[in-house]
Amino acid sequence: MNVSDTKKEFPIFDNKVHNNDLIYLDSANSSQKPRVVIDRIYDFYTKEFSNVGRSVHYLAIAATNLYENTRVSVQKYINALDKNEIVFTKGATEAINLVANTFGQKYLEEGDEVLLTELEHHSNYVPWHFLRKSKNIKIEFAEINNDGDITLDSIEKKITNKTKIICVTHLSNVTGAILPIKDIAKLAHSKGIPILIDGCQGAPHLKLDMQDLDCDFYAISGHKMYGPTGIGILYAKKKWLDELPPYQGGGGMIKEVNKNVISYGDLPNKYEAGTMATAQVIAFNESIKFLEKIGIDNIEKHEKELLNYATEILGNNNSINIVGNPKNKGGVISFTIEGVHPHDIATILDEDGVAIRAGHHCCQILHQKLGLPATARVSFGVYNTKEDIDQLDKSIEKCKNIFNLK
Repeated sequence: MNVSDTKKEFPIFDNKVHNNDLIYLDSANSSQKPRVVIDRIYDFYTKEFSNVGRSVHYLAIAATNLYENTRVSVQKYINALDKNEIVFTKGATEAINLVANTFGQKYLEEGDEVLLTELEHHSNYVPWHFLRKSKNIKIEFAEINNDGDITLDSIEKKITNKTKIICVTHLSNVTGAILPIKDIAKLAHSKGIPILIDGCQGAPHLKLDMQDLDCDFYAISGHKMYGPTGIGILYAKKKWLDELPPYQGGGGMIKEVNKNVISYGDLPNKYEAGTMATAQVIAFNESIKFLEKIGIDNIEKHEKELLNYATEILGNNNSINIVGNPKNKGGVISFTIEGVHPHDIATILDEDGVAIRAGHHCCQILHQKLGLPATARVSFGVYNTKEDIDQLDKSIEKCKNIFNLK
């Protein structure tokens, strides 16, 4: 993988930040977009635009075909059995809400339990909390160990005969922990429990094979995969999409409507009500092609090298405390500097053009468990280099000098 050539495909790096080259270390938040994705959106709106799945004129048919081509690309990319197991949503948050809403409506009753982990993003907790309020279900949390990791034992310990679904992240956006999803799915299924995976961080950085992982639901965020905002994907095994009720009502998701009875459309139309984010879906096809061109194996290798390099450099700095030390870790490092608030760290680094994230990263439960109000976080993408990490290190030293730290 030639990082220099790859970086040239991203127009944003042609710009300066405070008269410095942009060093973007916030891809776990949202990745930057290659030119092919940006151009595809422009081309669709200027040359090909039409609503999909409704009209029979040339533009409508062409747009519908482009839209469905992306569905097939996603199916192949994640190795789903059927293209109709791919549902487009406005984001991974909506994908998880879709499952929580429909599964909860059909299968959850008072006293039933949903099992999460202490690593979960709010998007994989709040939708289940709504059900706790409306249906009086219980939410259990598998606990992290001292390394900020979730083990199979910690999951198994929390399963009871009331556990109706297990919902876990693939890759933590705070500790970087990569969970043993395949083993968790096997454990869940041995007890007749379905499993949902929050794949927001997993999808851009790890090889996805739904047949190998054998999860029931997998949520993907397009804007973290070098794609547009406003596009998410829910993978769900066909049996679940057949059984669960629709999530939203409106145009496009129906088969027949009369004053007394409504029948719903075939999959996946049943779950895609209204006018979808057509341009974003079509442009997301370019994101997949971009990732395939580089190769997920090359991406994993590159990001592992960056992770090891950054961990060594930051670990040698006595003022820095790296949060978590999971056994299997992705390209995310959260850290603190004693005596300096993470927001101050991020503000000072920004003066040098170094973009990181500071805060609780939508993981307040984890930060509360760790006894931290906030952390600073660096996360890697295909455009990052060791030189970026060297500049990060220099800017952290500048931050320490401002606060008179050794």
